[in-house]
Amino acid sequence: MSVNAYADNLDSAVRYALETTRATTVCPFHSDVTIRVGDDAAESHAFARARKIVKSDGMMWKREVLMEEIKLQLVDAADGECPQCAHSMDAFPRGPKGEN
Repeated sequence: MSVNAYADNLDSAVRYALETTRATTVCPFHSDVTIRVGDDAAESHAFARARKIVKSDGMMWKREVLMEEIKLQLVDAADGECPQCAHSMDAFPRGPKGEN
């Protein structure tokens, strides 16, 4: 999909920018779970990329609106690990080799 396809929708543009800069990632086992990586540089880069994307189609979103959308998506993302995977690991702990 073309980068310009994301320009009309702020939510999609920010999601694309966060994922492509590796500021967030999607759990490989739970496609509905977004994980915040915790890389400040990647998050700053995502802001710059999202700004370029939304400007590329002539849409001029205000800086505050763009920052708010990035903040919303980062707050909604799980910190560092998928909570569903973490819950599964807690429910079924693995012992040292040979103790299953």
